[in-house]
Amino acid sequence: MPQTFTQLHYHLVFSTRHREPTLVPAIRERVWDYLGGIVRGEGGIPLRVGGTADHVHLLVTLRQTDSLAEFMRKLKGNSSTWMHETMPGCGVWWQTGYGAFTVSHSALGRVREYILNQDEHHHTRTFQGEFRKLIRKHGLEPDEVHMWD
Repeated sequence: MPQTFTQLHYHLVFSTRHREPTLVPAIRERVWDYLGGIVRGEGGIPLRVGGTADHVHLLVTLRQTDSLAEFMRKLKGNSSTWMHETMPGCGVWWQTGYGAFTVSHSALGRVREYILNQDEHHHTRTFQGEFRKLIRKHGLEPDEVHMWD
């Protein structure tokens, strides 16, 4: 086949260091917009960015040219640098790891809504509980010893 066709949708999840609630409402929209800008700058499409005070969810479509690990390094590193340069004292630091889950084209709407309703969703569930459930939903078993920093 002379052409390459990809449609790579990911649900990306990562928290603030030690799940500190540093993504306060006053800065969230700016951070979400900046994260979306990084996605676009890397040739991807941000379909939904959101989260709460202690974690972020992104639904993105990425190109096949960069590895996911390299993309995540750029996303977290560049956003961290930007936050500390433009909002000194914001106290936002990202955790070391992340979750990255593929999403079928038919499930994009459900994941968009899930991300949109994060504040409501987290009235009854912690980030840790949510992340454990997400991991299990994708056929993995959480490694409690190494999962939390």
